[in-house]
Formats: sequence, structure tokens, C-alpha cells
Amino acid sequence: MPKWWWLLALGLAGCQSGGNALKLGTLLPLSGDLAQFGPGMQAAASLLVKTVNECGGVNGQPVQLISEDDQTQPSAGVSAMTKLVEVDRVAGVVGAAGSAVSGAAVDIAVRGQVVMISPASTSPVFTERAKKGELQGFWFRTAPPDSFQGTALAQLLQKRDWQKVGILAINNDYGRGLAQATQQALQKRGGQVVVTQFYEGQSASFDSEVRAVFGRNPQAVVLVGYPETGTLVLRSAFQQGFVPRIPVVLTDGLKDNQLAQLVGKTPQGDWIASGMVGTAPAAGGPGLQDFQQRYQQAFNQPPNVFAPNTWDAAAVLVLAAQAAQANQGANLQAKITTVANPPGVAVTDVCEGLALLKQGQEINYQGASSGVDFDPQGDVAGEYAVWMVNPDGTIKVVETITVKGS
Repeated sequence: MPKWWWLLALGLAGCQSGGNALKLGTLLPLSGDLAQFGPGMQAAASLLVKTVNECGGVNGQPVQLISEDDQTQPSAGVSAMTKLVEVDRVAGVVGAAGSAVSGAAVDIAVRGQVVMISPASTSPVFTERAKKGELQGFWFRTAPPDSFQGTALAQLLQKRDWQKVGILAINNDYGRGLAQATQQALQKRGGQVVVTQFYEGQSASFDSEVRAVFGRNPQAVVLVGYPETGTLVLRSAFQQGFVPRIPVVLTDGLKDNQLAQLVGKTPQGDWIASGMVGTAPAAGGPGLQDFQQRYQQAFNQPPNVFAPNTWDAAAVLVLAAQAAQANQGANLQAKITTVANPPGVAVTDVCEGLALLKQGQEINYQGASSGVDFDPQGDVAGEYAVWMVNPDGTIKVVETITVKGS
């Protein structure tokens, strides 16, 4: 997306409010390896705040949204989160997207008692840290953890009768976590990972890593990555003659509408990525259709894969503030599950939810991405879409896999 597009999205947040108003931040990848996703996610958060401000705001005042670019880099994420917490003094943050960035930034949020809700960080590390009490209840996410996606990938692989597979993953929290979850889930079902190889996102060439995995002649290769570097990996696999001979299974980090165009065409004019399949969290919440219509009307294009999760993250924060009748992070933290989980009046419209809370009623927010019911670790269960790259380069969802926590 062009730079002007997300700058326009930033402007949708509405007026900048006074010191006693609810301040929220976004920590999203407007540049770097996840820049294909960040602007659409930012637009969803900005649209949510605009919608809320148009129906009266929170606790009697318009919401202020302060947006930061994490550049898909942990160091940049730390700097941006430090600013949001210590300078801007936000109560909650929507973000980050990449698990490595969230992992670097979450301690700052916890220390500052700021609620952090990620729309896309799926590493199982956060579940483990939450169980240990390290995140003190200030961490949530509206995308299910990769322990669930590993199960979905294993089911997909077995359905295609690919029992011996290789894994090629980016060397960060996301790549390592999903590679491990996939291997464990596949082994439980009698499958085998013949080789696992990690690649560095800053590398100039991925030829050797590609050979290390594809050269073992697995029945299929699972590629865990992001568009900027993952597409270069796919191009290398094609140039070395491994693709399309060896099928490639992709993950949510590569589900980009421009994936085929980024990878390129064969000399015969066909898309290299044609026929590749992958998994991604499936947005299927009760509020999805309404969100899609609002987004299409505002931006004249459909939302991207994590935009519904971003909308829900921002919605839960504003609803929690209204339920708490306070705009500080600790107050929001105490009300997150109150507004997101049963019991309460089921609502899909954030303005309806705010109105009911102002009347003193309890609500159960039903989101665009899912029912947004958080477990004690801040995780949501979910469904996974199996998606495929069509011969014309477009992406379509071909089936859905439901995965529940143990």
C-alpha cells in the first residue's frame, strides 16, 4: 500500500483529546518485513476510534489514538513502546504484529501497567510466560497462538498425505515457535519432520537454506515467514528447480493478496506460487460482516488478514475503559474479560456495547475475528482457513479447520 494511504488512515482517529481522555496507542509494522499487513491493520484501529468518537466517545470524551511504526524490528518496537508508555502515557496498546517485536515490548507495557492486545503475535512463548505470571494479566491477543496453528498445519499435511516434511522458518520468535508447534503436532499424528532449517531475515541470499531443506526431498516443505523475505525464499526454490516439484505449505505470515506478484512468474508466464496452500486464522466472528462493510466503505478495498483482529483489539480496550469508568491501564486490565467474555448481553456493535455499559449493564463483546473469549493466559481459540493461490494469482479460502485448546 502506498504511504499516503496509511497516513490517511492515521487521520481517521479523530480529534486529539485532553489529558483526562482515554489514550490508546498502536504499535504496528508500517515498514519492514510486515509492511504488507501493517497499514491495513492501522486503518482498522483508526476506523474503530473514529466510529467510537462519532457515537460519543468513552467516559464522556473522544478517544485519542497515538500511532507508532515498529518497523518490524524489536529495537524499534522497544523505542516506540517506551514512548507510548512513558511519554504519551497511554492506557492500552494495539500491537505489535510480529511476535519478536511484541516479545521485546511487552515487558515495558507490563512495567508501566499498560494493557497490550496483539492482533497478530502468535508465538506460544506468550502463553508460557502468562502461565508463569510474568505478564501480570496485561497481555492479550485476538489471534490464536501457534500451538493451535501447528495442529491445523499438521491436519492439512496429513489430509494431503504428506507424512515426511521439511520446515524452513524465519529465525525469530514466530518462526521458531511455529516450527516447533508444527513438528510436535505432526509427530503426534505419526508424521515426521525430516529437516528443520532457520533463515535470517536480514540475509542477502537464501539459496543455501533452501538447498538444506528442499535438497532432502521431503514430500512437502512448510515455509514460515513474512512477505518481504519469504517471497525471496520461494523465488530461490523455483530458480533451483525445487518448485513446483516439491509442494510448499505456507503460514499466516505469508497470506498476502500480492503474494503471487511478489514471488513472480515462470518463463512460461505462470505464477510461481500458483497452487501453493497455507493456513491462517480465519476471521469468522459474529461481527465480521458489519466490519467488512464499514472497512470497504471507508477505504474502498477489503480488509487484510489481521484487520478484523485489530478492530477487535481496539474495541475491547475502549469497552473495558467504559466498563471501568476510568482511563488508566490498570482499570482497563481489570475489565477486559468482563466485557469480552460471557456472561452479559451479546453485542457485535461497539457503539451498542458502549451504550449498554453507560446504562450499567454487562456485555459480552462478539467480535469480527471471533467471539473474542479470552482464557486466563489472554489467548483466544479459533478457526483456521486453508487458503490457496489460484492460477490467476488471487487467493481463495478452500476449507476451514477448527482447533481448540487442550
